[in-house]
Amino acid sequence: MTPYLLTAALSYLSGSIPFGYLLVRIFRGEDIRRSGSGNIGATNVSRKSPALGMATLVLDALKGFVPVAMALSVGRRSVDPPYVLAATAAFFAILGHIFPVWLKFRGGKGVATGLGSWVGLAPKGVLVMVIVFVVMVAVFRYISLGSITAAAIFPAAARLLHDYHDRPPVLGFMAASSLLIIVKHHPNIRRLLARTENKFRQAHR
Repeated sequence: MTPYLLTAALSYLSGSIPFGYLLVRIFRGEDIRRSGSGNIGATNVSRKSPALGMATLVLDALKGFVPVAMALSVGRRSVDPPYVLAATAAFFAILGHIFPVWLKFRGGKGVATGLGSWVGLAPKGVLVMVIVFVVMVAVFRYISLGSITAAAIFPAAARLLHDYHDRPPVLGFMAASSLLIIVKHHPNIRRLLARTENKFRQAHR
């Protein structure tokens, strides 16, 4: 098995660990998929428990960060340069979160895992993404709008800041990751257009 196939497989399995589902099942004895939006991500979990929501956020980010860090470390010994291998890890970790094999391929929206996946490879692009997210949520009060806008701007920010290591495949994986996250938000996009999406304050009442 080539380093790329092995990295893709292991990163997918890491990303597919459904931490939000597991935490709520273990500590609350409930199925988070039957509550709120039905999503297994941190935002929906936080509606059940802010502490579990924060734990989900951290763990979902870590399950993206770890495969990328490992790909960078191992890749330096087997692939020169290792950036495309690490980008492969990032994309497949996000893919695993969105389509986890353990939950019949019905997972989260990939935002936290995307953040963790790309922060070690494109920190300047991720910083721009976080700033855009914070500003959009502060101004419009929609977490989904902040997530969609941040995901959309990430590849462009990485390109403009030369934060993709001058490797077109890395930029391609960034764009594919952003597209996955945006597509996964399609119910939110419909609600935003219909003006029925819950605002941040409403979601936490």
